[in-house]
Amino acid sequence: MLDFSVGEEWKGAIMKVAYPVLIKQSGDDFLVYIPDLDGYTEGADLADAIEMARDYIGLACMGQENNLPEASTYKEAVKKAKKNNDIFDYSDGLQTMVDVDLAEYRRQYDNRAVRKNCTVPYWMTVKADEAGLNYSRVLQDAIANILNLNYNLGN
Repeated sequence: MLDFSVGEEWKGAIMKVAYPVLIKQSGDDFLVYIPDLDGYTEGADLADAIEMARDYIGLACMGQENNLPEASTYKEAVKKAKKNNDIFDYSDGLQTMVDVDLAEYRRQYDNRAVRKNCTVPYWMTVKADEAGLNYSRVLQDAIANILNLNYNLGN
């Protein structure tokens, strides 16, 4: 197992993992198998398939930093694919390693936009629209202000 014991938060630390990935074209799709995580995804083309594999690895590993599976060799990855070929045989697909910087992935994931619905009086929306207010920005600034968050208000 990999040792990721760096304290409560590992922000700023370089936390990269790399896993072997098998990619095989089927029709117009590029199907992806990540043997060490027993994960599947797909892409519209080869570059997209690699990006989707990176996203799958990032999501699968997030929160598991202290318990990540060790990366297999290509030979071991192909062996796992041959054992698990009841649906599709990836064992003769393109072999590549896909890396993910888990700290950066976590940062991007935590900063993604999340849609929230809120209700305000009609008259207030009229005034806000006239003033050209950005509702999302106003809500972010208000939450940061109320919670005394170290957040770049107004930008």
